[in-house]
Amino acid sequence: MGKARLFSIQLYTCFVYRYKNLMKINSLTVDFLGIGAQKAGTTWLYYQLARHPQISFPCGKELHYWDKTSIPDAKEWISLLNPTEFIQSDIKNVKTGEITPAYAILSANIIRKIFDCCPQIKIFMSLRNPLERAWSSALMELERVEKRISETTDEWFLDNFYSADSRARGQYVSCINRWYSIFPSEQLLIIFLEDIAIRPAYVLSKLATHIGIDTLYFERLNTSDLAKVIVPCIREGIESPNPPPIRDSLLTSLISLYREEIMLLEKLLNRNLSHWLEYKPQNTQPKQRLTSSLNAVNYPKLPRKQNRQL
Repeated sequence: MGKARLFSIQLYTCFVYRYKNLMKINSLTVDFLGIGAQKAGTTWLYYQLARHPQISFPCGKELHYWDKTSIPDAKEWISLLNPTEFIQSDIKNVKTGEITPAYAILSANIIRKIFDCCPQIKIFMSLRNPLERAWSSALMELERVEKRISETTDEWFLDNFYSADSRARGQYVSCINRWYSIFPSEQLLIIFLEDIAIRPAYVLSKLATHIGIDTLYFERLNTSDLAKVIVPCIREGIESPNPPPIRDSLLTSLISLYREEIMLLEKLLNRNLSHWLEYKPQNTQPKQRLTSSLNAVNYPKLPRKQNRQL
């Protein structure tokens, strides 16, 4: 074979390779997005999804791009969730995404930006009794300020419950309606934490179908594997991985705060949630728990640009 012909073949091969890569880059998207709610089982969902061979979390669970970046750029977000090694690999049928609970309370303008860059993205949101969510969130805040539950007054808890951030995260109807106002309702799957506790395999199978991955993987998992409760890393003595039930002295205030919200959510989702207002302490006997500090799965966490305000 002549040198000129060999060179032509090499040039053509290089062109085809670069063309395929360029086409792959231009077609990049983000396949799924978990938007919350905070303290509603998102770490468990991340842990289970991350084990699936068709799922990749290139930046770990919570990227916090849309809520912490000073000037968010859709192309940058897509590139973060599609690193170079992923683009250049021969991996097929793998879905990429992230789960950031703070996204539930994003403004409509930011949600519109997500829609404009990824109109087909599959979104899911896990809901928890807002009374329990507010209590769990307050306990997490105690851990951050290194305060013990026993030394914390009811007044401190009430201030936390009524804070703007806690209330916004518990106003599920407003959160869902903002996302519904931009995305078709069928692109947002609502999950309930109580369903995860009762029938985890069913929830994961439903989520797999929603995202577009093989459901059999979750159906084959052992029941004991699915029963694991995943909790974030906790400093010993600050917050127990098996926290106490809501104080009786705080229940009336929490019910008053969320009664109307729960009734509105029942109508929106056509689901009876009256038991949320009849709160009973959950069984506090220890279960099999994993303390999770999971970060990136499949790929290392990528550095953030300096214009991002954290």
